[in-house]
Amino acid sequence: MESTQEGDAGELSTSTAAPQTSGVTTTSPSQAVSPVAPTTAPVTAGDIAIDDDVDADSAFGDDTQSDTTSLASEISRGYIENGRKYQSTKGHEYWGPSDEKQFQTFELGHLLYFILDSGQLEQLFHSPIGSNPQNILDIGTGDGTWAIEVADKYQSATVYGIDLYPPPAVWVPPNCIFTVDDATKEWTWQKQFDLIHMRLLLGAFTPEERDGIYQACYNNLIPGGWIEEVELDVRVMSDDGSLSPDSILAGWGPNFLGCAERAGRPLDTQLTMKASIEKAGFVNVQEKLYKCPLGSWPKHKIYKDAGRVNMEHWKTGLEGWAMWLLTKHGSPTPWSAEEVQVYVAKVRNEISNPNLHCYHFTRRVWAQKPLA
Repeated sequence: MESTQEGDAGELSTSTAAPQTSGVTTTSPSQAVSPVAPTTAPVTAGDIAIDDDVDADSAFGDDTQSDTTSLASEISRGYIENGRKYQSTKGHEYWGPSDEKQFQTFELGHLLYFILDSGQLEQLFHSPIGSNPQNILDIGTGDGTWAIEVADKYQSATVYGIDLYPPPAVWVPPNCIFTVDDATKEWTWQKQFDLIHMRLLLGAFTPEERDGIYQACYNNLIPGGWIEEVELDVRVMSDDGSLSPDSILAGWGPNFLGCAERAGRPLDTQLTMKASIEKAGFVNVQEKLYKCPLGSWPKHKIYKDAGRVNMEHWKTGLEGWAMWLLTKHGSPTPWSAEEVQVYVAKVRNEISNPNLHCYHFTRRVWAQKPLA
């Protein structure tokens, strides 16, 4: 498992906070990346103008809360641990919860990227698949929102959403099919896809599993079909020094990068996925780097709206993101659930500080299977 612009956004310039993107071109919310014409240069985010008149961020108010091998009987039962529900298959535990609070987090994440792509003709994806796709696959569909919206918009297509649990959707278009399945197992689809989509699957796979999934995507796309993936960076930063390097929030990203390394399922996917997709044989590889603000501090309307949503995204998601990784792989030894809850409360309090002008990166990569 994304507003009209008003006033001057402040043209975006190359950010000094992202050394991993040197040599990348820049964009602003008013400059939509063409969904049709491939470019060879990746696209990056730049500086976000600060709104000096912003009050304390209240966001939305109070803390808101197949054709493939079927593994449903094994997967869908799940288990409860430290008050959260999780899914697993034999030899494969996933850090992300599969409960109502996590579904709220998925919904807010979807809205965040929808807002950030307000300047796009198509906000659901960037891959130029045309107006008459036939089959689309959403791997790790989460709460199913992306798959449902794509199916509703592209009624020529059958949209398949797979995950380790059924989504909580109460209404599903007739051309949208959800299946409980594990993408790391052998694929046995009897069709090929125009588009295969993945979003926020960082930490879901070992490097070997991820390479296998990219290869399976390649093998199950039509010639000329597209793969698209959206992943965030867990590190939080600021461009104006408002985030102290010794703050709890500044340490959030390194803490979880370490947990994921010990778990054997890296969280730095946004830095590695482009090269991995290229290695699988894809061509016309393109990328877009977003700055995702935390809070309503940006001056520009799109960023301000995105920041408000992202604040709720984080407040709702913090415990679910932290609990499994810290109680299994925390440093120097695994943490207790109580320690995690105290830590999360401190992070939640810190991100609510209206004087912090913080953000994290998200990267979108889309690439094409050769026509021949």
